[in-house]
Amino acid sequence: MRAVLTRVRAASVSIDGEVVGKIGKGFLILLGVGSEDGEAECRFLAEKALSLRLFEDEQGKMNLGLEQVAGEVLVVSQFTLYGSCRKGRRPSFTDAAPPALGNAMYQRFLAICEELGYPPQHGRFGADMQVESINDGPVTILLDTDSLMNTPRR
Repeated sequence: MRAVLTRVRAASVSIDGEVVGKIGKGFLILLGVGSEDGEAECRFLAEKALSLRLFEDEQGKMNLGLEQVAGEVLVVSQFTLYGSCRKGRRPSFTDAAPPALGNAMYQRFLAICEELGYPPQHGRFGADMQVESINDGPVTILLDTDSLMNTPRR
């Protein structure tokens, strides 16, 4: 699984002009599911993302987590995180999970976030969504379970 995690002051996701998810201070997580991802990758990534200390303390050091700042979470599915641009000019998405697996792992990620105490706002899997955010810092982190879990593929 892959995620782009951005520290935000506010973020929202809309579908057909209607806001379906909205947060204040917290993390905007763009989530991509790979074709070989399962429960282990899902749980690992959720726990890692939600435990990161990316908010500044009184000394200006990134030392505070979501809990300390009463932060919120917005999760948006984004299969294009598995786009490969190795050949040609059009990305290939062969490493992305097929829709059934992608949706199942997306739903599982949302459930794990809730289990961990951060009920997420979210978009809708497979929908055409518009995402707005006010990035804070900006602070943006790339997370990839292939490298984080030491299980390289291909």
